Amino acid sequence: MKVIDYIRQSDKTLFSFEILPPLKGQSIKSIFDAIDPLMEFKPSFIDVTYHREEYYYKQHPNGLLEKRTIRKRPGTVGICAAIMNRYHVDTVPHLICGGFNKEETENALIDLHFLGIENVLVLRGDSIKSEPAFTPTEGGHQYASELLEQVAQINNGIYQDEILENRTPTDFCIGVAGYPEKHFEAPNLNTDLKYLKLKVDLGAEYIVTQMFFDNQKFFEFEQKCRDMGITVPIIPGLKPFSSKRQLTTLPSFFHIDIPQELVAEVEKCQNNEQVRELGIEWCAQQSKELIKHGVPSLHYYSMGKSRSVSKIAAQLF
Repeated sequence: MKVIDYIRQSDKTLFSFEILPPLKGQSIKSIFDAIDPLMEFKPSFIDVTYHREEYYYKQHPNGLLEKRTIRKRPGTVGICAAIMNRYHVDTVPHLICGGFNKEETENALIDLHFLGIENVLVLRGDSIKSEPAFTPTEGGHQYASELLEQVAQINNGIYQDEILENRTPTDFCIGVAGYPEKHFEAPNLNTDLKYLKLKVDLGAEYIVTQMFFDNQKFFEFEQKCRDMGITVPIIPGLKPFSSKRQLTTLPSFFHIDIPQELVAEVEKCQNNEQVRELGIEWCAQQSKELIKHGVPSLHYYSMGKSRSVSKIAAQLF
């Protein structure tokens, strides 16, 4: 079932969360262990992230360095299929521009269609860690809007190879990302919203936001979207704080602000267990206010760790 249909058919706020594929060579059991405690809260859908390749250098005995490529977290499509088979819950695989050309993207979409997966979240994705800026793969897409166009085309039966006959259209529900505090590469929020509107005009049916810790930022973002004519559902993305270290890592990696009130409370904590309990309470209060506001769903970035999300969901669902 499509995300947009879950939203349209529900008269209350839904529950969903996001997981990471395990590191290459690790068992899928870690995924099941993370999902099992959350199933009692009846998630409508589960997002599975996609990760691009990374480079590393292997030194040979003669001193020469060999550049090698590795994808540390493969398996997104297989994990989506396994989740649907085991839990009978719909999945939302992420599609990214980086690391894939158009043909590879098309083949991935065909695989997803054959598996009965009806949803995708379209993202540009991050740059390679060793590169200062995002560089598209040869024959691939530079922007999420271009990737979205390809998904929309295959939904209309338009494939890369024009000689194909009897082409079957797919029917993916397309989600995109929104940034209440703007994408870090955008010069300002209005410019960022202009491109978000473009993605909606191209066929995006819902928006999931980057994490935020101040609900006022979400409310203002939502209103700006509506003022710009963006009418699709906007799902807030939330993450419970879990360590003091995140006071610096989250703003650095995700380019978000941490409210001073939360910073002060985290700094008072004597250990990370206290931080986790504080994070649960803060996120639960955020969630309650957002439910009261009438958001279509609450989407939690669990990062494969379900303890905090489970405690929050127990207060809400």
